[in-house]
Amino acid sequence: MSDFKSPVYNVLSVPMNKVKSNDYNPNKVAPPEMELLEISIWEDGYTQPIVTYYDEDNDIYIVVDGFHRYLTMSNSQRIREREKGMLPIVVINKAIGERMASTIRHNRARGSHNVELMSVIVTELTEMGKGDAWICKHIGMSKDELLRMKQITGLASLFQSRDFSDSWDPDVEALRQRDANLNDVTFDEIQ
Repeated sequence: MSDFKSPVYNVLSVPMNKVKSNDYNPNKVAPPEMELLEISIWEDGYTQPIVTYYDEDNDIYIVVDGFHRYLTMSNSQRIREREKGMLPIVVINKAIGERMASTIRHNRARGSHNVELMSVIVTELTEMGKGDAWICKHIGMSKDELLRMKQITGLASLFQSRDFSDSWDPDVEALRQRDANLNDVTFDEIQ
């Protein structure tokens, strides 16, 4: 990858109306923090571009990361006017599953996100054919965390390709013998 160039070296200025939110972001920001973000953008300007994917068929940029910076311009007339309705963006060219993973990585690197919406993404990635190892690697989840996420959803489809051979298979006869031996023990022998 010696000729790889990070997207941040190619920041574009595009009209806000050409940028659309994605429908899978599990990150939520509380109203006080949204107010602080508006103040920050007003005081400092946009210091980080919005990460997008260019949808050539619809001639729009879909937000991968930076939804709340995008939303701030949508909701703040003073910022929209000062910026002349233009948003700083960078573009990544990745398939939808990779973009979802990028969104999660960006969110997790910054802080918390909505567990319920995160479970929807895990479901969608699983339905896209992404395996547990891929999901863990690309969105930074441990195996246990992924298992809990799948359990939260309660969807059998998330477990359909799961091999459960690691489960305990009890030796029924040994258990019966142990129980019989315990029944023969007297209280005096236990002390």
